Amino acid sequence: MAHIAVIGGTGYAGRYIVAEAIARGHSVVAVSRSVAADRVHGASYIEGSLLDIPSLVTEIQGADVVIITVPGRGDMLGKVRPAVEELNSVLPGSVRIGVIGGAGGSLVAPGGPRVIDSGFPDEFKPEAFEAIGVLEDLQADSSGRDWFLIHPAGGFGAWNPGERTGSYRDGGDVLVVDEAGESFISGADLAVAVIDEIESPKHVRERFTVGY
Repeated sequence: MAHIAVIGGTGYAGRYIVAEAIARGHSVVAVSRSVAADRVHGASYIEGSLLDIPSLVTEIQGADVVIITVPGRGDMLGKVRPAVEELNSVLPGSVRIGVIGGAGGSLVAPGGPRVIDSGFPDEFKPEAFEAIGVLEDLQADSSGRDWFLIHPAGGFGAWNPGERTGSYRDGGDVLVVDEAGESFISGADLAVAVIDEIESPKHVRERFTVGY
């Protein structure tokens, strides 16, 4: 059993990750700026912010894995990347960091180009570049800390939640698409991929993509 802290644990991706982790018997603390009334039974909920790293580190003390699901949009645009970098610098070295990125940083095909460089909608580019910056910082980190970053499928989001199937495909660096060229994964199955990686690590200090 792992002790998992989910930053943004009441958001779209976060709440699925909390639920999947609890269902598998892990100890979970969900951190968010405001505590949701709809809670996952068995999880602990605390108020905290990625923008207040000293307080956050105190609140999640003892975690084996810290999952960051906060997107760099709205009032968090431009703030997630430096916050993750600060968190990485102060957490104990034994703590594994997991980040939910976006599809934009994944590759269209082996060797590139990136999805963001291939007709990506302009309105979503700032958020995508923020997630790409987080990835670049993790890749450049020389501390030896273990981390992973997941690029969800292109159709991942609260507008299209889907259902839990318990299955997904791991595309490595390349965006996962189906035979029709569609790229999708449900919120619940993204969470399956996250907890699978925690329980049986296959991506040590690297990113990977997931989809159907």
